[in-house]
Amino acid sequence: MTHNNRLLIIGYGNMSGAMLTGWLKAGADPEGFAVLNRSPKRVPEGVIQHRDVGEAEAAGAHAAIMLGFKPHQLGETAADFQNLAAGVPVHSLLAGKTVAQLQDAYPGASAHLRVMPNLACAINKSPIILLGAGLTEGQRDRATADYDQLGNAVWLEDEAQFDLATALAGSGPGFVYRFIDALAQAGASLGLTPQQSSSLAIAMVDGAASLAVQADVSPGELANRVASPGGMTREGLNVLDADHALVELLTRTLKETRDRGAVLSSGGN
Repeated sequence: MTHNNRLLIIGYGNMSGAMLTGWLKAGADPEGFAVLNRSPKRVPEGVIQHRDVGEAEAAGAHAAIMLGFKPHQLGETAADFQNLAAGVPVHSLLAGKTVAQLQDAYPGASAHLRVMPNLACAINKSPIILLGAGLTEGQRDRATADYDQLGNAVWLEDEAQFDLATALAGSGPGFVYRFIDALAQAGASLGLTPQQSSSLAIAMVDGAASLAVQADVSPGELANRVASPGGMTREGLNVLDADHALVELLTRTLKETRDRGAVLSSGGN
């Protein structure tokens, strides 16, 4: 594969690393990727690594670039990457940074695409939220195919919903992990060993999530099917359902997470 068919990943952190892992697991050619990072990182065999902008520019044009650095660095680094972005699509992992902000930062790019995965892309099970401007039909089809390899690509047409979708699908794993941890702590506090409780909680969530993916009914209906009238599960659900406490808690959680995106967009810390 030649350099002009490569995706250049600028900023090789946890998320971009997980995405690269997922693409390679899906069968992508390592030579289809290059990494530009300020400090050397261990990258998969066959992936090109550039140590500075000049080295990346000397390698020639790439098919697209992906921004994987911290959102607050968009303005301070934009000038450095203008040549790399010229005439190619810019894919951005920068939470809270809008298409308009990407266009301002990289006016010479041929298209601008916001991308929001979660870490499950490393095992090809992440929802990938996509929203862009300037993409041709062919570029949009290719983006769909490429990101579907990491899980399930979902396009948004209304950017006003991007932060909410990010809160649900991008930040959501953090909330699920916290729930698993809390469930394990609860089991330990009531008498199980911490190891027993954690192992049971993780295995239970793994199985329940897998079943929910395959089921032809909603998760709410699955919960009802687990809970027989007057049984143990129903008694526990009564606690979670009382005064809609769980739904209200998670609504507040998503709202605060979503609203943080607006702060990031405005340049706040």
